Amino acid sequence: MSSLSIGKHTLTWGERTYVMGIMNITPDSFSGDGLLSDRLNNDRMGEEALAIASNFINAGADILDIGGESTRPGSNPVDAAQEQARVIPVIRAIMNEFPDAIVSIDTSKASVAGKAIEVGAKIINDVWGLRADPDLAGTAASHQVPVILMHNRSKPTSVEVRERLGNAYIGAEYNNLMEDVSRELLESVSIARAANIPDEHIILDPGIGFGKTVSQNLELIDRLAEIKALGFPVLLGPSRKSFIGYTLDLPADQRLEGTAAAVAVGITRGADIIRVHDVDYMTRIARMTDALVRRR
Repeated sequence: MSSLSIGKHTLTWGERTYVMGIMNITPDSFSGDGLLSDRLNNDRMGEEALAIASNFINAGADILDIGGESTRPGSNPVDAAQEQARVIPVIRAIMNEFPDAIVSIDTSKASVAGKAIEVGAKIINDVWGLRADPDLAGTAASHQVPVILMHNRSKPTSVEVRERLGNAYIGAEYNNLMEDVSRELLESVSIARAANIPDEHIILDPGIGFGKTVSQNLELIDRLAEIKALGFPVLLGPSRKSFIGYTLDLPADQRLEGTAAAVAVGITRGADIIRVHDVDYMTRIARMTDALVRRR
C-alpha cells in the first residue's frame, strides 16, 4: 500500500477511509454552517471554531478543511486579503490548541495558501485543480505539501435556483462524462508535475456538484473506480450537496441519510478520503463500510 506522511501522521491508502471535516469560515455557506455571521464577533468566532475543531477531532476527523471563500453556486468571490483575514486566525488558533492536527486550506489563491502553510496548514485543497492561480502549484511545491486537485467545470452564471432546495450549478456539456473528467484531472496532474510536485503529493477529487447535473453526479459516484484507476488517492465530497436534495426533494439540513448513502457507495468504489459536514455520523458510516469492504 502506498502512503502519505504528514507531520506525525501517515495516511496509508487502502487501509481505511480517512475523514475530512468541513469548516467554512464564511457567511454564505450553502449548508448554513458558515462561521461568519452578524451574531459572532472575532473572539466568539474563534471560540466556536475551536469548539467545532475539538468536536471533529474527538468524533474521528483525520483532517480539518478550512475555507474562507464560499463555493456555493451564486456566491460572491472574495479577494485574497479578505480570505486571509477569515482563515489565518482560525488556523493559528487550531494549531495552538491542537498542534498535531492535519489542517488543509481550501483555497485557489497562492498567497492565501502560502500564509496558511506558514501558520500550520499541511495540505492545499484547490477546487480549481491548479488552474485558477498560476502560482499555486509553485507554492505547493516550494512548501512540499500535498495538493487535492478537484475537477471543476462550473460557471458562476450557470446556476439553477429553487427556493426550498437551494442553488445548484447547471451541468456543463460533456462528450463522455468519465473520459472528460479523467482527462481534465490528468491535465491538473500535469500542471502539478511541471511544478515538481511529486506524485505521492497528489490527491484527486472528481468535483461532485461542480458543473454536473444530478444524473452526472450520481454516475460519477457509481463509477468512481474509474477515477481511482488513474493511479492517485481519491477524495469524495458529496456532503449535503444539491444532487442529494434534488434526488430526495429535501433542503440542505435534511440530507444526512442521502450523504450517508453517497459516502458508503463512494467508499465501495474506491474513495480514500470523504469530505463531510457531519463528522460524527459519517465517521461511523466510513468505519462500518470499511469493515465490509476492506476486510483482510
